[in-house]
Amino acid sequence: MTSTLQTPIGDRFGLKYPIFGFAHSIDVVCALAEAGGMGVWGATRETPEEIERGLAEIRRRIGSRPFGIDLVLPRGMPKTADKAAIEAELPEDHKAFVKGIYEKYGVPAATRPGMRSRFLRSDEVAEAQIAAVLASDVDLFACGIGAPADAVAHAKADGKTTLALVGSARHAEAAIRNGAEIIVAQGYDAGAHTGQIGTFSLIPQVVDACGDIPVLAAGGVATGRHIAASYALGAQGVWLGTAWLTTHEHALQDVLVEKLLAAGSDDTVISRADSGKTLRQIRSAWSEEWAAPGAPAPLKMPYQDILVGDLLGAIDEHGVEPLMHHPAGQSIAYSRERKSVADVVAELVGEAEETLTRLS
Repeated sequence: MTSTLQTPIGDRFGLKYPIFGFAHSIDVVCALAEAGGMGVWGATRETPEEIERGLAEIRRRIGSRPFGIDLVLPRGMPKTADKAAIEAELPEDHKAFVKGIYEKYGVPAATRPGMRSRFLRSDEVAEAQIAAVLASDVDLFACGIGAPADAVAHAKADGKTTLALVGSARHAEAAIRNGAEIIVAQGYDAGAHTGQIGTFSLIPQVVDACGDIPVLAAGGVATGRHIAASYALGAQGVWLGTAWLTTHEHALQDVLVEKLLAAGSDDTVISRADSGKTLRQIRSAWSEEWAAPGAPAPLKMPYQDILVGDLLGAIDEHGVEPLMHHPAGQSIAYSRERKSVADVVAELVGEAEETLTRLS
């Protein structure tokens, strides 16, 4: 029987439910496909070779079910991946500040490169990542920041559906001009890279700007009631990321899961300290140190990546609890116990269908 949540975008992909889930975990992506939604693998921090292997693994595990991949493709990156040149330009006061965090919290040196510093964000790397995506049979190509017209055109020519995440109607219009076929209206509530407009204010503006282009709602979506509200605002489906962080499949470190489960909406904070871009995350000594009086302003991407990448890697590798943190949206308040992805989807669908039936 067709769910009352079904919309044209769900039909377009043959989904049971128009629930799109962003995750850095391949296990979450596969579990979402099996639960009737669409998983979208966040692969920005993966090498082109890792992207190729990861996409092949997902396809092997889920068969013909649809899935997507998300890359963050900001403008203004260096042309080539010359890490030494970036390191040479890092200001001395910033390097001293990072050294002070190492010393204050007794952080041992990392034994391997950090996630943000193991390779340099550059146009050269982005082009190789895009090439790996285009060579695959992935169904959906999502652009987290920026929607380069050339990449979008190549993906569409290859039969892939293209999607862009936006934080304003103006950005939606630009993404559509570049060829994006689906728009995610991501409100201020959202985790990770987020804009300045609240979800309830943003979605109707983006829906109106998009005309016949389908819109997904993101930012603070954590319950079936949120899904019903998104439909009322004109969205054809939802895009969730924070909801999967505490699932068994995501398999984050126990200390991070405990912090996430204990966090409320007001325990998240927007900081530029991780990448140089605004990033909503759970509050920690890390965000407090960078917000303290006298702390240097974070550098722009990718300089901040290289400045703090090894330190962030060491913090996670050695489990330095006060500094450990994770991107999360204000909807983290609704995550109170560990569940499976299938259970999260079932609860979302059940409450959304009940709410829509009651309202009708």
